[in-house]
Amino acid sequence: MPGALTAKGRATRARIVEGAADVLREQGVAFATLDDIRSRTGTSKSQLFHYFPDGKDELLLAVARFEADRVLEDQQPHLGRLDSWESWQQWRDAVVDRYERQGDHCPLGSLFLQVGRSSRGARAIVAELMRQWQDQLARGIRALRANGLVAPDVDVDRTAAALLAGIQGGVTIMMSTGDSTHLKAALDTAIEQLRATGA
Repeated sequence: MPGALTAKGRATRARIVEGAADVLREQGVAFATLDDIRSRTGTSKSQLFHYFPDGKDELLLAVARFEADRVLEDQQPHLGRLDSWESWQQWRDAVVDRYERQGDHCPLGSLFLQVGRSSRGARAIVAELMRQWQDQLARGIRALRANGLVAPDVDVDRTAAALLAGIQGGVTIMMSTGDSTHLKAALDTAIEQLRATGA
């Protein structure tokens, strides 16, 4: 559907998705209704179903994709230029800040619980988010290697995968305990180990 829309239609759809994301963040996925979303976005019922013919689940998946994109956007511009130790430290601080501000409420996780974590669309969104995130981390490690800051034999993809797994584990613990210590430890240890290869 999004590909077949006019520029105006794509803008309207994007406005609905962004407005819905705000409503869901404020009220929670379980409590927000389509009427709440229509009211926030100034959208009629027929207009809402024109852009999301399968109803609320289709809209929730669109919002999940929006929230997944936001995860990466919140790490910019640092994630896109990990070519020095200073830039890695700035990225690390941005990640910690993002998740500390988020607290124990994860909009993306709530959305997936609502539409079903095992549904094809939800799994595809998570897989794509993780692929993009890992790719950008790998690109940063390659930039460090090109600048002679890490050893040339560092396994880039494995290191990026381990770093991403550490972040996700730290975030999960933080959401359960309200304490970001494990997230910081995962990030700091990974960066320290990278730096040690270039010593």
